[in-house]
Amino acid sequence: MKKIFENTQIAFALKSNNQLQLSYFLFKVMNSKLLVQLGTKILLLTLKLHLPVQNIIRKTIFSQFCGGVNEEDCLKVVDTLFTKEVSSVLDYAVEGKINEEEFDIAFVKTLKIIEFAKERQAIPFAVFKPTSFGRISLYEKITAKKILRDAEQEEWNRVVNRFDLVCQAAHQKDVPVLIDAEESWMQTAVDSLVLEMMRKYNTEKVIVYNTLQMYRYDRMEYLKKINQEAKQGAFYIGIKLVRGAYMEKENERAEENNYPSPICASKSETDENYNTALQYITENLEFFSLFAGTHNEISTYYLMELMQKKNIVANDFRIWFGQLYGMSDTISFNLAANGYNVAKYIPFGPVKEVIPYLIRRAQENTAVAGQTSRELEMIKKERSRRKQE
Repeated sequence: MKKIFENTQIAFALKSNNQLQLSYFLFKVMNSKLLVQLGTKILLLTLKLHLPVQNIIRKTIFSQFCGGVNEEDCLKVVDTLFTKEVSSVLDYAVEGKINEEEFDIAFVKTLKIIEFAKERQAIPFAVFKPTSFGRISLYEKITAKKILRDAEQEEWNRVVNRFDLVCQAAHQKDVPVLIDAEESWMQTAVDSLVLEMMRKYNTEKVIVYNTLQMYRYDRMEYLKKINQEAKQGAFYIGIKLVRGAYMEKENERAEENNYPSPICASKSETDENYNTALQYITENLEFFSLFAGTHNEISTYYLMELMQKKNIVANDFRIWFGQLYGMSDTISFNLAANGYNVAKYIPFGPVKEVIPYLIRRAQENTAVAGQTSRELEMIKKERSRRKQE
């Protein structure tokens, strides 16, 4: 397999020298766990004290990882990316909401994104996070198979209705919808609900995608199980594969509550689990559509090799590669330049409301071994190349 991810000229073609310098600075900070911890505390304190720092945040970390404050604000980014054949997935990144009014706002936002996507080739998917449609404790209680009180059952019915109306709109407008994953102690409730949506709306093609976090060692077993159900029930399966975003929380909760951690024992086991899932899905592509969300070059090359061996064309509509906006441009833009389907996840929302997402993004970058170092290495390489021009 030809190595394509070293081409920084393609990767950073859309970045000015100043933008490249800002990216270098931000990843340099994120390369230090101490600086991320200190920066997080300072950021939260300034917001708590209502200090006028939102404009600084918007021009720095927000501009690196977010597309704008609303859908329209993102269109410039969407259109610019698409000049290089990189598509976009608009992600309303407001997190941690707890009441019905906030859930309804997220629901309406998701419907609007579907409408946006219908009108724009550059936005091939919609997306939402399950806990933006309902309380965390409710998902948790259902996952634990506890009996709901009457009021809780009514509340859950509203959650189900939001899921159904979004998936129905996606089906009617022919816009696939990616449903993000949650922590393991609430994910079973999500899995059951998403599977119900697949049975209902994936009868002709994949519209609804579930997300599997492959740092969970039980996800391959689950993948095979739902494949058998799809064969018997005559529906198609949409799967977004990621490694996972809540490892520290998962391990800490398992230790505190004295149960075995659901997370693979090592990163190498997670990598193997992820690649095994890639192989399984490509071997059963008549039943699946895949959104491979990964910043890992080895897994990306592996999927490219699987496609090549199975004579799957680069732009087969059933296989997409995805990375987060502001990261892994060497993967995204070089894949697109070689004809593969690629989409960037573009978070958006009011600056203050998106702060929890940005903090989590910085912490995840710091936690993933080699991630920020690789980003810095590629930025340095491009800066050096430009100086020699």
